[in-house]
Amino acid sequence: MGRVRENEMKRNLVRAAAVLALSLPVSTLSAQALELKVADSFPAGHYLVRLMLKPWMDDVTKRTNGAVTFTYYPNQQIGKAADMLRLTQSGVVDIGYIGPSYVSDKMPLSEVAQLPGAFATSCQGTLAYWKTAREGVLASREYAPNKIKLLMAVVLPPYQVWTVKSKVETTKDMQGLKLRTTGGAQDLTLRALNAVPVRMAAPDAYESLSRGTMDGLLFPLDSVVAYGLDKLVKHATEGVSFGSFIVAYSINQSVWDKLPDDVKTAMNEASEAITPKACADVDKEGEVTKKHMQDEGVTFDPLPEATRAEMKDKLRGVGHEWAAGLDSRGKQASAALKEFEDLLAAASK
Repeated sequence: MGRVRENEMKRNLVRAAAVLALSLPVSTLSAQALELKVADSFPAGHYLVRLMLKPWMDDVTKRTNGAVTFTYYPNQQIGKAADMLRLTQSGVVDIGYIGPSYVSDKMPLSEVAQLPGAFATSCQGTLAYWKTAREGVLASREYAPNKIKLLMAVVLPPYQVWTVKSKVETTKDMQGLKLRTTGGAQDLTLRALNAVPVRMAAPDAYESLSRGTMDGLLFPLDSVVAYGLDKLVKHATEGVSFGSFIVAYSINQSVWDKLPDDVKTAMNEASEAITPKACADVDKEGEVTKKHMQDEGVTFDPLPEATRAEMKDKLRGVGHEWAAGLDSRGKQASAALKEFEDLLAAASK
């Protein structure tokens, strides 16, 4: 009889615990272990993983007292850069590196931050893009329709022209040069200067450059080293912004919606903390990388004043050409361009 009573008491305790758990608010249940899959196309040790992704993951784990952890798949282990939007949307990964240029048919408006001549530093471009992509035109017109939410981003410092053989000193030197681009706005930039855009993802650039099927690259400084291209290029321009590139990690919207509220808070706080720090670190690291490349024999050639003026004049219309082309397809690019320019202007005051 005593044992029957003891078993009944145990059952009552279990039922009481279950009822209590169900009555708790969702945020208090997040102590359960939660593991999220993160994937990108970057090689192991890439500077943006070191400066942005890894600190963010560590910070989220710390803010959730170890409840949220990440399994990270670098170096195209799960898919190439162009596949990351689809893989994130389908839930194969929870968080993916979705570079808008690699999916420009799905995220054309994001290229507003990749137009030539818009800004001089990573942080200027990053902080403007962050605002429009989290709560502005890009958030509603680009991220929401693709069912993803931006978690962190860096807009790289202005791209330069990198060449293997001849250095660029005049606009005439650009004529006919086959240069790697990410497509979209960068293609318009090169065509405005009579160069030939060769669209490809960064991991494929080394082979094409080493085979001589390209004359050079449109690339940011630190990425030249990250992909081993500093062993091939000999010259780099200085003094003109030839556009940029957005490195963005986004989460599947339905995954985000199911997260406990305190996990969302932890992620948002980690994102707000890492974004200004990462872009500042990128700007700072560029100075160190430049010195290293100079020591290795790469020359940085400031464009003559007359060349700068001529190139800037030719590139001035790229933004409006880009916007007009998308507006004609109902994409509201002019609204995105105005908002981005306004954000840049407000930050400079």
